[in-house]
Amino acid sequence: MAEKEQIIITPTEAGVRIDRLLAERFPELTRSYIQKMIREEAVLVNEKPIRASYKAAEGDVIYLTLPEPEPLAIEPENIPLDILYEDADLLVVNKPKGMVVHPAAGHYSGTLVNAVLYHCGDSLSGINGVLRPGIVHRIDQNTTGSLIICKNDRAHQSIAAQLKVHSITRKYRAIVHGRLTEDGVIHTTIGRHPQNRKLMAVNVPNGKDAVTHYRVLETFDQFTYIECQLETGRTHQIRVHMKSIGHPILGDDVYGPAKCPFAGLEGQTLHAMTIGFLHPTTGEYMEFEAPLPEYFERLLEKLRR
Repeated sequence: MAEKEQIIITPTEAGVRIDRLLAERFPELTRSYIQKMIREEAVLVNEKPIRASYKAAEGDVIYLTLPEPEPLAIEPENIPLDILYEDADLLVVNKPKGMVVHPAAGHYSGTLVNAVLYHCGDSLSGINGVLRPGIVHRIDQNTTGSLIICKNDRAHQSIAAQLKVHSITRKYRAIVHGRLTEDGVIHTTIGRHPQNRKLMAVNVPNGKDAVTHYRVLETFDQFTYIECQLETGRTHQIRVHMKSIGHPILGDDVYGPAKCPFAGLEGQTLHAMTIGFLHPTTGEYMEFEAPLPEYFERLLEKLRR
């Protein structure tokens, strides 16, 4: 059965085109898809059909019939996993560069979920549905490193609760543009960019609290090797935070310079090195470290010369 939403337009939303407003409210839906829904009268304002160019007025009531999710059969794939730890409740994997964590538009195979389905069979938590079995948190496609996969709902709920109260240890390694000489803390809000919904930005309306601690490990002529520890876990947090202080991550083709100074570098030099948490069953604190990938080590050696 299709899901129905009712939205009442606030004073700050008045005057905004209806398709743009809904794209901001529902970032998982593209603006073109919303325009299609409007044409098909799946979007009504005050119970009447409207055009995509309609500008919302304060107090308008929008009735939105969201499409039913299409059932997808995600196939197990025999993709090698770099497993740092495994037991009956969970496994910790070292995700390689270029691998998407879970299926989404344009990526229905070759994902981490395809690989863990093959490895674990039916032994994965089902809380996040068929597209994200076992997935309790994620890292970007071109970020490497440690990730927890939950094998049952009890483990999933335990890890999710620890993530919610920010008690999980998450330390990343990164190479950033420019010379940093002192350790620091970045504390802002992070939310969807008001002009480009695919990007995140600091200090935007309705942003969520975000805190990143960074520590200088090595300084080079034009770059700095740092460790970042997350206090919160917002989308693209480290990438957005380092850009906000004028030190974007080397290789970041979204938040960094358009031209990368190192040919062949695909995506940001960001590695989720350390993850620590309380085990869902034993309550014991466990910590795991994913070694730096070869490309990262080679880049550091090049910078040291």
